[in-house]
Amino acid sequence: MSKEFEKTIVYSALEVANICGVANQTAINWIRNGYLKAYSTPGGQYRVYADDLVRFMSERNMRVPENLVSLCQKTAGRGILIVEDDVGLNSVLHQYLSKEFSDSTIYQAFDGFEAGSIMTGKKPDVVVLDLNLPGVDGFELCKKINSSDDFGRPAVIVITALQDSSIEDKVSEMNVVAFFRKPVVLEELTQAIKSALGKVGK
Repeated sequence: MSKEFEKTIVYSALEVANICGVANQTAINWIRNGYLKAYSTPGGQYRVYADDLVRFMSERNMRVPENLVSLCQKTAGRGILIVEDDVGLNSVLHQYLSKEFSDSTIYQAFDGFEAGSIMTGKKPDVVVLDLNLPGVDGFELCKKINSSDDFGRPAVIVITALQDSSIEDKVSEMNVVAFFRKPVVLEELTQAIKSALGKVGK
């Protein structure tokens, strides 16, 4: 298994099958039958988080690879969620942040509903949030994060292509820790995330 593969935090059904030593269709059936927790990408492909895979294998007395166990231990308690419906930008951010924050779990959501589900289940420390989303928009998500403990009270960093000059004032009232207009300078976003992570638990 390559070092790049070992750093993968989200696995495809085929990768799950290889780890578990079963056929690809078996892994897909586990997911479809609700035995193995997973989510679908916009392209309809299944993705499984490492900690969910470890839990599934442990519950069935399957041997869990040491590198998978150590990966989950390394990323426990640190999470960054990217909420962006532009698949290309979401992927770029995921790839970049995975390298910059190799000790954290980088989650991806492509709409507000998926973001709410991930925040409830994973409680990431930082949310990088696009405001203009399908379903539940970013403003509504900010309100929910501020009004409920269900999401773990993550630090919110807003990125947006909206040009309304009043937007920054609106989100600052929602305890947003940083605000960026697109195109985002990745180095500046990284610094904002580092700052937010440094304040977690303080």
